[in-house]
Amino acid sequence: MKFFAFHLMPYRHLDFDKADAYRSYWVVLPNTHYDPQKGARLYQEYIDQLVFAAKAGFDGICVNEHHQTAYGLMPAPNLIASALIDRTRGMDVKIAVIGRALPIVSNPLTIAEEFAMLDNLSDGRVIAGFVRGIGCEYHSTEVNPIYSHERFHEAHDLIVRAWTEPGPFAFEGEHFNFGYVNTWPRCVQTPHPPIWIPSQGSGETIEWAAAPERKYPVIMAFSPVEAVIRFHESYRRQAETFGYKISGDQLGWSTPTYVAETDEIAARESAEHLEALFNNFFHIPPELLFPPGYTSIRSLQAMLESRKGLAASRVTFNDLMMRGNVLVGSAATVREKIEAIHAKTGFRIMVPMIQFGTLPDDLVKKSTQIFAEEVAPRLRPL
Repeated sequence: MKFFAFHLMPYRHLDFDKADAYRSYWVVLPNTHYDPQKGARLYQEYIDQLVFAAKAGFDGICVNEHHQTAYGLMPAPNLIASALIDRTRGMDVKIAVIGRALPIVSNPLTIAEEFAMLDNLSDGRVIAGFVRGIGCEYHSTEVNPIYSHERFHEAHDLIVRAWTEPGPFAFEGEHFNFGYVNTWPRCVQTPHPPIWIPSQGSGETIEWAAAPERKYPVIMAFSPVEAVIRFHESYRRQAETFGYKISGDQLGWSTPTYVAETDEIAARESAEHLEALFNNFFHIPPELLFPPGYTSIRSLQAMLESRKGLAASRVTFNDLMMRGNVLVGSAATVREKIEAIHAKTGFRIMVPMIQFGTLPDDLVKKSTQIFAEEVAPRLRPL
């Protein structure tokens, strides 16, 4: 099993009392609630946390993309990835951008170029994650969500061809057209950087990612344990319909994670910060999260099931623990919970979210260190 430390980079200094006057912390929350002086320091704090995880022994460190929200301060994750590459030079650690939202860009070739540059700057340590972006991103960018799937697949195909086919060549699609595709520089990794697909339970995602020509790892995120197990099993069954047996390297699990000396200490230190993540930062009304046409009925049902119980006015730490939305406890407890899911699905990519909500720097590093020293080493042979 391999371990990748994941970070959302939230604006943890947000005044919740003032922000609660708005219907969401996404899209409609005025940016006057952001203090640039505090934000500038947060970027350095968060980059330091990921570098700390790399030095502690994680196999990789991960960032992602969100727009116009206090939930995550990375509208351009390639910039953070570049800083991480420089800070981890000489280290055997992957830099994963999971992921870039392909449908909301007007020129997917810029993403192909960015990742090719990052692959060169890192000497082949980059993992490319591709997503459609959650519904809020379509309000932020004014891209029609009806074409989300079409634009995602077309952008993906263009990027992969740009990485692997000699240029220049022409690309003609329904949404993107280029007379000359001739990406400079070329990727260091061959045929291209690994591609991961984060998901919250979409059936179409499983079917597409599992196709024999792709076999992309799918990382299940923000879901109860039962939903993660069902999702992994769905991927396994889909692979069988394609005529091959799945590898555990195609299955991942990402969840907010906190480890301390005992279960009681872990709960006491993490509870308020986890509640802030789910009750405040992730408060999104349905009309922003699921704009019309964004997803099929089948996938909408699966995603709503994965978010079961989170639509209530408030969720408590005990609610999150009971549903398995978070991974909290002593090193022994956290190991046992990971082992239990591995025994059922065989997944081999673990992506703990090392910082969540308002969790401060000292607790982030404490938990990260314990995970790296007392959890990961015992589970690597799985």
